[in-house]
Amino acid sequence: MDIQPWVWAVTITVLLAVIAVDFVIIARRPHEPSMREAAAWIGVYVSLAIAFGIGLGFLSTPAQSLDFFTGWIVEYSMSVDNLFVFILILGSFAVPAQHRQRVLLVGIALALLFRGLFIALGAAVVNAFAGVFFLFGAFLLFTAWKLITESGDDEEGYKENAAVRMVRRFLPTTDRYHEAKLTVRIDGKRVVTPMLMVMIAVGLTDILFALDSIPAIFGITQEPYLVFTANAFALMGLRQLYFLIGGLLTKLVHLNKGLSVILGFIGLKLILHALHETTDWHVPEIGTLTSLFVILATLAITTMTSLLSARATAAKEAASVGAEHGRESETAHAAASHGRPDDDDEVPSRVGG
Repeated sequence: MDIQPWVWAVTITVLLAVIAVDFVIIARRPHEPSMREAAAWIGVYVSLAIAFGIGLGFLSTPAQSLDFFTGWIVEYSMSVDNLFVFILILGSFAVPAQHRQRVLLVGIALALLFRGLFIALGAAVVNAFAGVFFLFGAFLLFTAWKLITESGDDEEGYKENAAVRMVRRFLPTTDRYHEAKLTVRIDGKRVVTPMLMVMIAVGLTDILFALDSIPAIFGITQEPYLVFTANAFALMGLRQLYFLIGGLLTKLVHLNKGLSVILGFIGLKLILHALHETTDWHVPEIGTLTSLFVILATLAITTMTSLLSARATAAKEAASVGAEHGRESETAHAAASHGRPDDDDEVPSRVGG
């Protein structure tokens, strides 16, 4: 794609404007959005992404449109998985409900910044050396192996990283939130609030997320503009998605397994592409349409099996609670019957002293 500089400028300006408007809205009225409000905003962002992808088909080529939609779906699915970590971070820092939107929005802005830098670096490396796809593919295969071998039963809470611990060590901090302030003055001394700490934690986590997502989308398309816009549209609705399905994420117990299949598939695709570009072998390449089908089928199967598993677990727990309640009732009834005297028994009279 031959993207003119003014197209890049307009795209980035629109994204910055959207983030700025969000900041203004949140700053004026900090609140926890209702499910209806969150669903409405997600509908807006998804509609914009669909309109953008269709527009690409008319202004560029249908193939570019298909690349965008495939990359967008991959990035969106990985963003949903990242919400697990955001939930752990916000819970660990006990962020007040009305200020969680601000933290998530800062995280999204930082994610766009970091991913923009990684995309520019990745595009330069890809153009200079096609063999880098071997590295990308191997990294995704390793990530897929780690995901599929992880046990959901061993899930641990969020642990502060080295940077956050360093801030605590060298800067005076307070454990109390002071609205949305990052620093406050207490007894004449400037101290850091938990709001700044949680934003640092979210920002550093975004860097780790980018290390996975950027190689994955380069396995779909090597066009920097498509890579960037797919990431941007996937991130724009992430804040509202947190409030819409935050409670339902615990039911997607097989999501990591599905993502491991997707990352492994894209890793294999990257290695085949690298062999095709760097050798004379007749190596078959996996087309974008095939990739889209595999990704959608994997996500559909993962969601279905997760919900069925969650339903079976809930039913089993309900049956266990019912059985335990029944045993307690029987025990209480037996104890009451044993302690109540029969009609023929002699009841000792109470003798006064």
